[in-house]
Amino acid sequence: MQANAVNVFMGIMSGFDPSECLLMLAQAAAPAGGKPPEVNPLVQFMPFILMGLMGYFMLLRPQQKEARRRQELLANLKKNDKVVTVGGMIGTIADFSNDGTRVTLKVDETTRIRFLRSSIQGPLDDKSDSDS
Repeated sequence: MQANAVNVFMGIMSGFDPSECLLMLAQAAAPAGGKPPEVNPLVQFMPFILMGLMGYFMLLRPQQKEARRRQELLANLKKNDKVVTVGGMIGTIADFSNDGTRVTLKVDETTRIRFLRSSIQGPLDDKSDSDS
């Protein structure tokens, strides 16, 4: 192997074509049997596996946790809870439909509006309610 490296060096010094030098380098680096060395497939696919795991833990898992939290929030709604809708409507839950998919909000003493339960963003914080 050392002799091949010396030959390559001497070839560069004597003015050979650069493509011939590259060919000599490739032949010097090739194993004696002519077959390329076998690489463990796990090592080959490790970057893809790591990227997949990073995507799961950085994107999918937080999204699943947030969806689970939202489902619990919507399931725990009860009468007289102050809530905010996704459109920004603030009201108090006055009633639920029989199937539980709709909510009637009392906006003021005489106004009641029906919303889908999924359109409730969350409970209203008393700290953020400045006009009561």
